[in-house]
Amino acid sequence: MSKVQDVSVGGLFIETLKVCKVDTPIELHFLVEDGEIRATATVRYVSANRGMGLQFKAVRSEDQERFSLMIKRLLHITGKEK
Repeated sequence: MSKVQDVSVGGLFIETLKVCKVDTPIELHFLVEDGEIRATATVRYVSANRGMGLQFKAVRSEDQERFSLMIKRLLHITGKEK
């Protein structure tokens, strides 16, 4: 399990000392109040001793509504809503 930061519709940053190479595909599993969300992402950048930035590639079709609700909640909490 890793700490997630800076989540947006396009991707997220994961704090971890266990990083992968740029362009590595990653399977993501989120457990949120609405249920589980599974998505795929690609490593876009690595920050040594800090973590890595991931770009979302796909969200399972059955999880898309939960994913949308999660992003809306997070944007509201951080004040980044438009």
